[in-house]
Amino acid sequence: MSLNSTWNHRQNKLFENALAIYDKETPDRWQNIANATGNTVEHVKAQYQLLVDDVEQIETGKVPLPNYKNTVAKASYKLEHRT
Repeated sequence: MSLNSTWNHRQNKLFENALAIYDKETPDRWQNIANATGNTVEHVKAQYQLLVDDVEQIETGKVPLPNYKNTVAKASYKLEHRT
């Protein structure tokens, strides 16, 4: 797997769960996360940096947040008005 390859949904969920389990204070954090995801430490650190970059983009307003309220209302309307 190359560093620029895309992780699939399952790998991302494993990664997210491992981040929640192995916090910054965990000894061998990156190795534990690598073991949990089936990736190398190098891949895990690269994926983490992508996550940090994404969060930074969102927090600085460079990526607009979706209008979930409007989306939920539309979905709810469609469910209520099925024929």
